[in-house]
Amino acid sequence: MDSILVRGGKELQGDIPIAGAKNACLTLMPATLLSEEPLTLTNAPRLSDIRTMTELLGSLGTEVSALQEGKVLAMSSQGPINTHADYDIVRKMRASNLVLGPLLAREGHAEVSLPGGCAIGARPMDIHTDGLTLMGAEIELRDGYLHAKAQGGRLKGAVIDFPFASVGATENIMMAATLAKGTTVINNAAREPEIVDLADCLRAMGAQIEGDGTPSITIQGVDRLHGATHKVVTDRIELGTYMLAPAICGGEVELLGGRIDLLSAFCEKLDAAGISVTETAKGLKVARKNGSIRAVDVTTEPFPGFPTDLQAQMMALLCIADGTSVLEEKIFENRFMHAPELERMGANIDVQGGTATVKGVKKLKGAPVMATDLRASVSLILAGLAAEGETKVARVYHLDRGYEHVVAKFRGVGADIERIKEQ
Repeated sequence: MDSILVRGGKELQGDIPIAGAKNACLTLMPATLLSEEPLTLTNAPRLSDIRTMTELLGSLGTEVSALQEGKVLAMSSQGPINTHADYDIVRKMRASNLVLGPLLAREGHAEVSLPGGCAIGARPMDIHTDGLTLMGAEIELRDGYLHAKAQGGRLKGAVIDFPFASVGATENIMMAATLAKGTTVINNAAREPEIVDLADCLRAMGAQIEGDGTPSITIQGVDRLHGATHKVVTDRIELGTYMLAPAICGGEVELLGGRIDLLSAFCEKLDAAGISVTETAKGLKVARKNGSIRAVDVTTEPFPGFPTDLQAQMMALLCIADGTSVLEEKIFENRFMHAPELERMGANIDVQGGTATVKGVKKLKGAPVMATDLRASVSLILAGLAAEGETKVARVYHLDRGYEHVVAKFRGVGADIERIKEQ
């Protein structure tokens, strides 16, 4: 099990290329199941989660070829299609549940294992299955599998009112509705850029979708979809993570491909904390305004609010801010597992339920720490970059699920960081 060794105290200078979005790509890949014609994705990130989805789609009968060193994914689901998504693959990653809607839409039935993923809190499938049930699916849970069947062999349009703006459920229902008979309306839909990116891809395949990026999405079902080529949107979570690097270490870094509109609420908090974010011809340039970091309060919310996937990284910054910050986690109830590890480095954090109070300290100190999930792992690396001495981050296999070439990207802007292969 590898670890990452960080020697802190260096200012960062240079540029970092931002990859295509993991969460977008993992949603776009199952869309290939909706058509017998090829779907090609460009700007794909090279991550273990992408390999897991490739393995899952392969088990369902899809041919997936990784081209241009993995940056292009050429997929074909010409058939025949296997409708059984096995536990041994699905358990590795939450996004595996996104094959349910496409399989049900195309084949009229599916058996999909309940998914796995990071242990950051409850993420039930009820909102997915309730929506599909309204579309005429009969679904029951047996032996850890969702057994789904469309009445009459084809889903039908429905008006679906989500109890909360679930990203995964919005994506699953959108894909299912493209081939349903009639019109589907999703109310209280998620508005994330990944939702808009999926809609753009589905429209390129011939789907009729309106309202993506708003709380109400309308999909008029069609009889078939065709092939397409689609560029994966920039990864806003990787973007935000690397934006925090010069903020926490000092220096100036340009994030190639970065866009403020992907992270407007996050950028507002950086500005309040004393961090300058400037749009350039190539992306975004980030630096401290006057050398100090100010405390700010953060509440995670669905898009366009502050992303839960940047809460851990933001906490690392606020550990060395002037004053006291309050972070409120409203998306996942178990997402402060990085706090005790940051405390090992000298941070002053008090966690009470879904709220963490962070009193800034002058300096963090290097220590051996352990990653508990994907975003926590990179928050510890950020803290290590700012800390005095050496920080060794263990269990970094989480990191490989969401960040490609993370060591190389940090080293490219002057960080003293290396990956250690454990025996």
